[in-house]
Amino acid sequence: MSQVPCYTIINSPDLEVPNEMQLKQDLEKGDTNHKIETLKKVIKLLLNGERYPGLIMTIIRFVLPVQDHTIKKLLLIFWEIVPKTSGDGKLLQEMILVCDAYRKDLQHPNEFLRGSTLRFLCKLKEPELLEPLMPAIRACLDHRHSYVRRNAVLAIFTIYKNFDWLVPDGPELIANFLDTQQDMSCKRNAFLMLLHADQERALNYLASCIDQVHSFGDILQLVIVELIYKVCHANPAERSRFIRCIYNLLNSSSNAVRYESAGTLITLSLAPTAIKAAASCYIELIVKESDNNVKLIVLDRLIAMKENENMEKVMQDLVMDVLRVLAAPDIEVRRKALALAMDLVYSRNIGEMVLVLKKEVAKTHNVEHEDTGKYRQLLVRTLHTCSIKFPDVAATVIPVLVEFLSDTNELAAADVLIFIREAIQKFPALSGLIIEHLIEAFPQIKSSKIHRAAVWILGEYVEGPQIIEVIDAIQQTLGDVPMVEAEQRRLSGDPTEEQSQQQGSATGGVSGDGSSSTTTSTSNAINKVTSDGTYATQSAYSLAPVAKVEKRPPLRQYLMDGDFFIGAALSATLTKLALRYVELQPDSSAQNRLTTRVMLIMSSILHLGKSGFPSKPITNDDTDRIFICLRTLSERTPEAVSVFMHYCREALGKMLDAQHDEDQRVLKEKQRATAKVQPDDPVLFAQLSNGRDNQLGENVFESSLNQALAGTKTAQLSDISSPNNKLNKVTQLTGFSDPVYAEAYVNVNQYDIVLDVLIVNQTNDTLQNCTLELATLGDLKLVERPHPVVLAPHDFCNIKANVKVSSTENGIIFGNIVYDTALNTNVVVLNTIHIDIMDYIIPASCTDTEFRQMWQDFEWENKVTVNTSFTDLHEYLRHLLKSTNMKCLTPEKALSGQCGFMAANMYAKSIFGENALANLSIEKPVDDPDSKVTGHIRIRAKSQGMALSLGDKISSSQKQSVQAA
Repeated sequence: MSQVPCYTIINSPDLEVPNEMQLKQDLEKGDTNHKIETLKKVIKLLLNGERYPGLIMTIIRFVLPVQDHTIKKLLLIFWEIVPKTSGDGKLLQEMILVCDAYRKDLQHPNEFLRGSTLRFLCKLKEPELLEPLMPAIRACLDHRHSYVRRNAVLAIFTIYKNFDWLVPDGPELIANFLDTQQDMSCKRNAFLMLLHADQERALNYLASCIDQVHSFGDILQLVIVELIYKVCHANPAERSRFIRCIYNLLNSSSNAVRYESAGTLITLSLAPTAIKAAASCYIELIVKESDNNVKLIVLDRLIAMKENENMEKVMQDLVMDVLRVLAAPDIEVRRKALALAMDLVYSRNIGEMVLVLKKEVAKTHNVEHEDTGKYRQLLVRTLHTCSIKFPDVAATVIPVLVEFLSDTNELAAADVLIFIREAIQKFPALSGLIIEHLIEAFPQIKSSKIHRAAVWILGEYVEGPQIIEVIDAIQQTLGDVPMVEAEQRRLSGDPTEEQSQQQGSATGGVSGDGSSSTTTSTSNAINKVTSDGTYATQSAYSLAPVAKVEKRPPLRQYLMDGDFFIGAALSATLTKLALRYVELQPDSSAQNRLTTRVMLIMSSILHLGKSGFPSKPITNDDTDRIFICLRTLSERTPEAVSVFMHYCREALGKMLDAQHDEDQRVLKEKQRATAKVQPDDPVLFAQLSNGRDNQLGENVFESSLNQALAGTKTAQLSDISSPNNKLNKVTQLTGFSDPVYAEAYVNVNQYDIVLDVLIVNQTNDTLQNCTLELATLGDLKLVERPHPVVLAPHDFCNIKANVKVSSTENGIIFGNIVYDTALNTNVVVLNTIHIDIMDYIIPASCTDTEFRQMWQDFEWENKVTVNTSFTDLHEYLRHLLKSTNMKCLTPEKALSGQCGFMAANMYAKSIFGENALANLSIEKPVDDPDSKVTGHIRIRAKSQGMALSLGDKISSSQKQSVQAA
C-alpha cells in the first residue's frame, strides 16, 4: 500500500460534522466570505479523515472561478489534500479541469498568484497533472519578478527529482538561468538544484565565481558551504581547491554562515591553523550572539572539538579567549565556559586564568542578581580545581577564597572550606598561610555550618604558638564564660563584660566620681521642639515599647538558638588543641591552666544547654560528645588521645584518596579507548564504505542520521536497523482467532512515539472503513486520527499513528478496530500498550551537595518496599541499576565488603530535564547466607508522576525477578 503524503495537521477536536448537502449549498449560494468559511471547514474535515467525493465538482464550478486571493490560497491547500485518484488508482476526470485552471493561474498577471501556484506544484505527486503545465512553468523562469522566478526554480527542481522525464534538460536549463541571474534568492534556489541534481555543473559555476563568494548573500553562501562539504568528503583531492573559500567565509557577515563554515573547516582539515581559525570563529560567535541557546549550542561544538586530542593541543592557547564568554549573564553558559577553560588550561597560562577569575570574583561583590550566588560558587569551585591541579597558584588563590567565608551564600562558603581542607592536607607548606587567613576571617563568618567546618580545620592543623591564638579567637566569638551567669546578668539588665568593654572603649574610660552614668543619662535625654519653637509634650502611656534586639557573639547566638552541634564540634576542637599544647609545653602549670580554661568552656556549654535559656535544649548525642571530650582531657588515656590526635586526620586522608581514585576512574572512562583490531576480527563492510581512510573529519550527515535513528540511546546503527531489535518492541494487540489480527511496533524517539500497526484481515469478506481508533492515558497525546482503509479478503496493511509525549510518566495507549461488512458494523477491542518510562530516563551524576539540596527541595516521595528473591546485596543493587537506568553515586569503595547492610544514593535525569533521586537501604543477616534481601527504596522527584512511575517500574522488576526465581 502506498504511503499517503504527510500534511500540516490542523487539530479541531470540537468540530461538528455537517452533511454534504449543507456544504454544497453553502459553496454554491453563499457570498465570498461565506465560501471562505465553508472551504476552511471542508479542509479541516478532510484532514480529520472525512471523505466528500461529491464536493469536488461543486468546488470546480462555483469556487474555482472566484478571483479572491484568500480563496485562491485555500484552494491550493484543498487540492493538495483531496484524494485525486479513484479506488482503482486512476486519476479523477475532474482533475483535468483543475489542471486547466492552474495553467491559467501560471499565466496570471499577478505575481503572487503565479508564485503561490508554483509552490503548490512542488507538492503534487501526479505526473499526469504536471505534464500539461510544463511549458507554463518554464515560461515563469523569465518572469520580471524574483518571487515568481525563484518558485519556478523550486518547482522544476522537485519535478526533476520526482519525474525527471518531464524535464530532461532540467540541470542545463537551470545552469543557464543561474548565469543570467542577479537576485540572491533565485541564485540560491538554482544553485541548490544543481547541488543535488548535477554537482559537476555546480562546481563549475562555483569555480568561475569563487573570488566573489564573500559578496554573495548569506542564503547562497550556506548552500555553497554545503556543496564544498559534500564534494570534499566524496573526493578528498578537491580540498585544496575549495578550502581557501571556506577560510574566507569564516569572515562572513552572517553568523549562520560562519558557524557552518567553521564546522565544515574542521571536518575537512586537522591542520593547526584550521583548528585555531574555527575555534576562534566559534568563540567570536558566542561573545557576539545575544541568544543564550545559540551560545550553548556553539559551546557544545567547542567541547566536542576538545574531545579530539589533536584539536585539544591547539585549543590550549585559546583559554583566555574562552574566558571572554564569562561576560554572558546566563549561568549555564558560564558553567560550560568555565568547565571548558578548566579542561584546556595548562601550566603556561594558568596564571593569567587565575587573574581573570579573581577579577570575576571582584565583580560579583555587591551585585544583586538571582544567579550571583550560584556564579560565586562556580568561581570558587573553578579556583579550587586550579589550585589542586596547579599547586603553584594555590598561594595566590587562598587569600581570595578566604574572603568568601563571610559571604551570605552558604554554599559558596562551604565550597571554600572544602578547598581549604583539601589544600591544607595536600600542601603542608601552605598550612601557615591558610591558618593565618582562617583565624582572621573566623569572627566574620555568618553561618553555623561554616563555623563548624572552620573550627574542625583549625583544631586539626594548628600547631605551636598559634594554639593560644586560636583559643582566644574562639573565646572571643563565644563571649563571656560561664555563659549561664552572663545570660542571667544580661536578663537582669546588668552590663556584661563585653558590654562594659564596649562602653569603656566608646567613652574613653570611667571617671572616679561616677560622671560616666551622668553622661550616659544625658545623652539619652532628647528634647523635642516643634516647628514654631515651643517644646512638645508626649504622654508616657502613648509610647509603644520598643523590643531591644540583643546582639550576642556569633557562637553564643548559635547556642542560644538551640544549635548545640556546633558546641560538640567546638569541644572536640578545643580537646585537640589542649592535647597538642600539652605535648609542646613542658611546664605543667601552663598545661593545667590551658586545660582548665578549655574544660570551663565545655562545661559552660553543657550548663547552658540544660539551663533553659536557649530556644531548644541540648540533645543527648551532643551531651555525650562533650562528656567524652571532658573525660579525655581529665584522664588522657593513650587510646583516646590517639583518636583525637591522629585518627581524624588519617580518616580525612583516606577520604581524599578515595575521591581522587574515583575522579581518576571517571576520567579514564571518559577517555576514548583506542580502536584495536585483532587479526581474527570479522570485516565490517560499513567501515570500508565510510571513507575514514581519507583522514577527513567525521561526516556530520551520517552521524546526524545515526542519532536520529538511535534516539536517546547510544546504539550502533547496525543494532538499530537489525530485525531482532524491532521484534523486541512488537506488541500483540488482538488474538490469532479474531477476525482482524493486529500487532504494533512501538518506536520511541525522544518526544515522539510512532506506532506502526499491522492489520490483517483473516476473513473471506471485504472490510469497508476499517478504522484504527486509539485513545491515551497519562501525558500522551494522539496527534492525528488514522485514516480508514479497505481490506480485501486475507489482505493486510500498515497504519502509522503518532503520539506526542510531554513528561516522564507511564502512559497507556488503548483502543479498538472498527470495520463494516456487508451485514453490520463490528468492533475488535485491542490490548493496551504500556509505554515504558525507561525510554526517557538516562543515568546522570551530581555532587553530594547537589544531591542533598535536591533531596531537600523535592516534595514528592515514593517509598517502595524491597520484595525480592536476591540473597546478595550487591547483586540486588546491580539489578536495580539495570532495571531503572539510574547511576549509583556512592563510590565502589564505600559499598565494598559484606556487613549485612547497604545504603546507596542513585540519580538519573529524563530527556525532559526532570531529576529523579533514589536512596537504597537494604540489609540481610550476615550469619544466614540463604536469607533474602529486605529493606526499602525511597524515591524523590519534583513531579508526582515521575516518583510514581519510577516506583511502579521498581515494583514490576521485583515481581519479575521473584517469578523467575
